[in-house]
Amino acid sequence: MKRYLGEIGLLLVAVIWGTGFVAGAVSLESLSPYQVMAIRFMIAALLMSIIFRKTFRTLNLSAIRAGIVLGVVLYLAFTLQTIGLQYTTPSKNAFLTAVNVVIVPFIGYLLYRRKPDKHGAIGAALTVVGIGVLSLDANLIPNIGDAMTLLCAVGFAFHIFFTFEFVKKHSPVALTLVQMITAALLSLIAAALQGEKLELHGDAGGLIAAAYLGVFSTTIAFLLQTIAQKYTTETKAAIILSTEALFGTLFSVIFLHEAFTLRLAAGSFLIMAGILAAETKFLNKSG
Repeated sequence: MKRYLGEIGLLLVAVIWGTGFVAGAVSLESLSPYQVMAIRFMIAALLMSIIFRKTFRTLNLSAIRAGIVLGVVLYLAFTLQTIGLQYTTPSKNAFLTAVNVVIVPFIGYLLYRRKPDKHGAIGAALTVVGIGVLSLDANLIPNIGDAMTLLCAVGFAFHIFFTFEFVKKHSPVALTLVQMITAALLSLIAAALQGEKLELHGDAGGLIAAAYLGVFSTTIAFLLQTIAQKYTTETKAAIILSTEALFGTLFSVIFLHEAFTLRLAAGSFLIMAGILAAETKFLNKSG
């Protein structure tokens, strides 16, 4: 039962992250990427520190080190994604981020010689094809935004993989707390180096969108992700989390008035087929 609860939790995370593409696009209309990152991670670190303040007394050096690693990787991945969003479309940004689904199993193989699960690999491939059908234009021309988003996908793949490894030994709450504080400190340093200040008197829509990213897409989503990954594999987690591209496209249609096409239905079908391939092993004809 816990395994299914974990996977349901990850699906909820994907829904929240899907809304994050809309919030990110709105926030970047009036704020810089570095300001958005600083706001979202400062809010997340503050909320986590208040809600789980008792966790500070239980932290040990090993958990702090693990949390710092996750925080650094998380910050780099989100920074690349946010900057990339300035130079590419939300749909491309969502798809290229979801490429982490095929990277995760190979990280396990490269670091631990852990062979990818056959059904997980098939599911990952179907999911990526589905997201491609759903999100990519026929005339995809690589640009700096696409390249930065691809690098962010590598970062998210390492984050998913290391989260899976670290939650075996440490409290999910402790890991999330430390990584949010780490990311917040890095975001403040980066903003300072860019000579940017947090202009709280700026456009209200952008500030609200950035605050949404801090509360929901960062604090709630990553705490839920860290807890849920205790009850599933890193490959399945990557597949489920990749559906954020599906939800991102749906919410873009609803809130940003992007055009609805027949490819939406085809892409959705392939994505769900990929999840079923990994979850039910329906492609295993012999077993």
